[in-house]
This record gives sequence, C-alpha cells and structure tokens, in this order.
Amino acid sequence: MTLLLGGCDLIDSLTADPKAAQREADAKAIGGGCRHGLRSIEDCYTLNDKASKSAIFNGWKEMDQYMRENKIEGVESKAAKAESPASVASGEEVVATPSSKSEKKAAEPKAKGKAKAEEKG
Repeated sequence: MTLLLGGCDLIDSLTADPKAAQREADAKAIGGGCRHGLRSIEDCYTLNDKASKSAIFNGWKEMDQYMRENKIEGVESKAAKAESPASVASGEEVVATPSSKSEKKAAEPKAKGKAKAEEKG
C-alpha cells in the first residue's frame, strides 16, 4: 500500500493536458514580449484577449524584473499602437501619424503627388 501511495504526486503530471500547458507557456511568452516591446500590460491584454491574463501578467512581470536586473532597454514596437477600447466602442476613427523623420519623409512625396494630381484633375 505504501508503494502505491508514494507515486500519487506523479499522477497529476501524467493526466495533465499538454495543450493547456502550451497555452500557458504561450501566454507567458506574449507577456514577456509585450514588456520588451514597451507595451503596457493593459494593451497586451487588449491585443491578446484569448490568452490567459494571469499568464500574460506573470510573463510581463518576469521580463520586467529580468530587464531591470540586467539594465536592458525595451525596443519600441514598429507595429501600429493598439486602439484604446473607448475609441473602438464609440466608433471613433484612429489615424496613425508618422513618428520618425524617415516616416515623415516617406509620407511627404506621396502627399505632394496627390496634391498635384488633384490640381491637374
């Protein structure tokens, strides 16, 4: 009887769903990626609404601690910023504006070309 009860802690690991463990690990990685990408935890939740919020938070928190300990600076995300839930609910249109000099220069010729086309047409 003692031998049978000695292995009870192993039963949980044998019956655990590997897909659930993978989803948990993915959500933790999402949280870490959000922190490294300088996204707020709220933006991360909004962008990944199907992932576990607790796992996202744990990943975000672990990455935050790691970055602070190793003095690592975050990397600004090149993707468009997340729309705020209030503007989505009210139906407001969010317009992205170029933030860097290279993006502004790339946008200028297109705007001048459109203005010239409108003058001719």
